[in-house]
Amino acid sequence: MTETPTEPPIFERILHTLSTPLTALPGIGTRQAVLLQKVTGGNRIIDLLFTLPENMIDRRTDCTLAEARRMVPPGGVLTTRVEVTGIDRPQRPRQPFRIHAHDGTDDIDLVFFHAQFIRHIRIGDRLAISGKLERYGSRLTMPHPDHMVAADRRDEIPVLDPVWPLTAGLFPSAMRRAVHGALALLPPLPEWQDPALLAKRQWPDFTTALRLLHNPSRDDAEHWSARAERARARLSCDELLADQLCMGIARLHARARPGRALIGNNTLRQEALRRFGYSMTGAQARAAGEIAADLAAPRPMMRLLQGDVGAGKTLVAVLALLQTVEAGAQAAFMAPTEILARQHYAVVAALSPVPCVFLSGNVKGKARRDILARIADGTASIIIGTHALFQDKVVFHDLGLAVIDEQHRFGVAQRMKLANKGHASNVLVMTATPIPRTLLLTQWGELQVSRLDEKPPGRLPIATSMHGLSTLEDVVAGIERALSRGTQVFWVCPLVEESEALDVAAAEARWAFLSKRLDARIGLAHGRQDIQIRQAALDAFRDHETSLLVATTVIEVGVDVPNAAIMVIEHAERFGLAQLHQLRGRVGRGQARSFCLLLFDDNASGNAKSRLALLRETEDGFRIADEDFRTRGGGDLAGSRQSGLPGFRLAAGVNSDRLLTIAWQDSERVLQRDPILKDGRGPALRLLLSIFDRDRPDRILLSG
Repeated sequence: MTETPTEPPIFERILHTLSTPLTALPGIGTRQAVLLQKVTGGNRIIDLLFTLPENMIDRRTDCTLAEARRMVPPGGVLTTRVEVTGIDRPQRPRQPFRIHAHDGTDDIDLVFFHAQFIRHIRIGDRLAISGKLERYGSRLTMPHPDHMVAADRRDEIPVLDPVWPLTAGLFPSAMRRAVHGALALLPPLPEWQDPALLAKRQWPDFTTALRLLHNPSRDDAEHWSARAERARARLSCDELLADQLCMGIARLHARARPGRALIGNNTLRQEALRRFGYSMTGAQARAAGEIAADLAAPRPMMRLLQGDVGAGKTLVAVLALLQTVEAGAQAAFMAPTEILARQHYAVVAALSPVPCVFLSGNVKGKARRDILARIADGTASIIIGTHALFQDKVVFHDLGLAVIDEQHRFGVAQRMKLANKGHASNVLVMTATPIPRTLLLTQWGELQVSRLDEKPPGRLPIATSMHGLSTLEDVVAGIERALSRGTQVFWVCPLVEESEALDVAAAEARWAFLSKRLDARIGLAHGRQDIQIRQAALDAFRDHETSLLVATTVIEVGVDVPNAAIMVIEHAERFGLAQLHQLRGRVGRGQARSFCLLLFDDNASGNAKSRLALLRETEDGFRIADEDFRTRGGGDLAGSRQSGLPGFRLAAGVNSDRLLTIAWQDSERVLQRDPILKDGRGPALRLLLSIFDRDRPDRILLSG
């Protein structure tokens, strides 16, 4: 993009309005604004408007009490008019207030626990009420009506009543007041969607969609489900379009950045392949060729290499490292854990014709000073390590390539900090976790993608079986026989210690049980151990000093023990399919046939068992990842949210694939015609980017 169009003044006014703080809303003070911010995740009007209702209460059942006794089930919602016939005030603490009322056909008691709600009620008042109808013996009751107004103000009770997410101290009335105030300030907005798409899908405009979902009218009640579905689809597509445009612009920026060609003469790569001693798979050769072409181009590479467990990503990375060295630059290879970094160092050192150095937080004293000096003067061509590589004291002579493995375990700032240690550095990020197509577009859209979808010949399939926990003794007996034959075994548990909230076996408890039950050397590794203790347990298992390792998911990546041929995963129904596939990939690395035993709760749902059955059918990690995303959603890569499209608010549902395709195709068409969003829909699309905080594509460059 060679120029940045100026924004029309009206757009600036729109953004100013949408960025208005919540305290500017009528009736919303500082205390309520703080509570609202807990729910909305921000302190602006737009944050509030993007906090859509979680549910909608239908208050259209308006009938007499006699009719309600026949038609409305206990807990059903009733809206009706009544006259107050009596008021009972509690004689003892904690007793409720009761308003006795009737409508000429039957009687009802309205129950309250706070006097403030009935302070102005008098006998003879006529009221319109709406709430859940209950029965106390033979009497109809309505505990704490949701709405209670004078009968002549019946129209103030919404026919469709939104239910927003709340937090302690924030009441529905305050949320409703804030949302209605925000809607009143919502200015007219230009249309950024393709008119043909709007007509085809019968989507409302952006403002109408927000109003319909937050404050539906009586007219909206007819055909409500279809109208709400179209409104939600419209808003979801808006957010996805903003995201895809941002990703597309980031790609354009990346291609326009100055770089340098790292071509090389192929001598080091040929020697590495000779030392490797095997032919590359077709997928490896294809990925290596794509990366070589990127490095040789006069622009920085930004590529994702994703490969299933055992697909041979490290060899492809080694070839990229060596091409960089052939061209006279340095290459760095960063991994999230020391054990994984050291495994990479061992592989690279064995294949590389040039010396490599290793750097982690545990390298100290003179050894560290010597390595830092070699990195700074350029005598260290290939540097492998952990997050220590991006620390300020690490100064590269000429960093040309940064390879980042299991990149999602690093923060964006950390990844950018390593890449920025070089001039126009190339970035190759790798992951062993197959990424669903949906997340490739939404989370990785600024990167070119290479996929390793073949495994080296000779890798035996892993036999996967399912076992109810009621058969635990039979499973342990089978493990005992395998240990007697010299086979090593992983046993994975989902928790470190017993939890009252989750009735699952903890790693420590399972370690104690198996230590008593089996005549074998058993290790224990989990994330709450001191790192040296955990590393010692992993090393002992790798060196065959222990025969069975009880662990949590700390072994999910970076643990390579060829003699381990059995993986037991306890309470497998509590894991995602992609994670189970990763854990299964810790075995099957040697010459012996390997097994994965999925232990599940006998009371697990049929859906949970069906999900696990997919692992019996296939070892295709990409198919498994797509199915996992379809059934559970992508989750939050930081680990806090376990379902939905991560990073999205309006498009967070798990059924966004169709809309994502629409947004991606539209974005591609728009940027091909108008890369700086200057003409036609361009200005409105720039406004869209700002509204959804996607107007800074530079934030995602180099982030992975």
